[in-house]
Amino acid sequence: MAFFQKNNNDSSVNHPMIDLREVNKFYKTAVGDYHALDSVDLQINAGEFVSIIGKSGSGKTTLLNMITGIDIPTSGEVWVNDTAVHKLSENKMARWRGKNLGVVFQFFQLLPMISVIENIMLPMDFCRTYPMRERHQRAMQLLELVELADHAHKLPTALSGGQQQRVAIARALANDPPVIIADEPTGNLDSKTAESVFTLFNDLVAKGKTIIIVTHDSALAKRTHRTALIADGEIVNEYVAKAMPTLTAAQLLQLTRTAKPQHFEPGAMILSEGTHADTFYVVSKGTVEVILPRTNQSDVVALQLGPGKCFGEIEFFHEKKHLASVRASESGPVEVLSIEYGQLKELLDQSEVTREALHQMADKHEDEHMSILGGSK
Repeated sequence: MAFFQKNNNDSSVNHPMIDLREVNKFYKTAVGDYHALDSVDLQINAGEFVSIIGKSGSGKTTLLNMITGIDIPTSGEVWVNDTAVHKLSENKMARWRGKNLGVVFQFFQLLPMISVIENIMLPMDFCRTYPMRERHQRAMQLLELVELADHAHKLPTALSGGQQQRVAIARALANDPPVIIADEPTGNLDSKTAESVFTLFNDLVAKGKTIIIVTHDSALAKRTHRTALIADGEIVNEYVAKAMPTLTAAQLLQLTRTAKPQHFEPGAMILSEGTHADTFYVVSKGTVEVILPRTNQSDVVALQLGPGKCFGEIEFFHEKKHLASVRASESGPVEVLSIEYGQLKELLDQSEVTREALHQMADKHEDEHMSILGGSK
């Protein structure tokens, strides 16, 4: 039996490994219902390394509880590895979780009265995923993976915090789950130990695991494949956040709410040179091409912009007519998020640093365009 099984489910090619659809969660309090999650949509593909960030009370833990089935949504759907988690009974939930999810906690949660290797074997005993005769050998292999085989028969309390976290990761891998969930896994570790744990996660992603970490460490979050920012129970659009990273979480959430998605088929024109400009755009799916007209020559593709890139900033700060045409690439369909100039101005009035960054980008792109056209500013 292979040490790690690749997820060869054909449906994973067409469906996300994790798919939250319009998830709402209300909790009853003495002062009324508290809206902990507000219409959350989140898709994570197999093999992705995703970080979830947000302030305390923003909804991070509630979001994890939806994915792990510890709690169920008030409305909406939660799918993990093609299982409708929101429909599972309590009896089925624990066994499903044991086989499909490995959970790593901030405070390790190792049982202190049994040995390290027994802690790792415990999930295998519960789910019976491996024959009894194979469990000890697998546990030792996992300890070798986290470089702690020499400590197999010690009690967890005899290990350092970093070593205990590595044991916790080995335990999370015991049943070879496709998804690893880690809640502040480096929060109690020094920087060197935290780096080694992060490296281990990267190695696991390379082996095909899907990993989600909740972290307060923005520098760590930037090193994952994607970052999901949650604020007031809502997921901030990640491409808006990439386009304007200097906005606050509240401002990004405001922009997420007002931005309107528009879809274009491959090769379709999004806007034309010389027409009136009143909208700023952020690319959220696919690639767009910025095309400049040249007198007595063929048009030239000046730029290709992918998800998280923006256009329309030159016109906002300079002329009110488009200097270039923008079309969807022939390689595939495109989605852009459109933001009216009035809404953009309102946000930029709240963030001088964002205004300056966007203004510099507009100046740079205008210079590039004029250079291509053989003119001058």
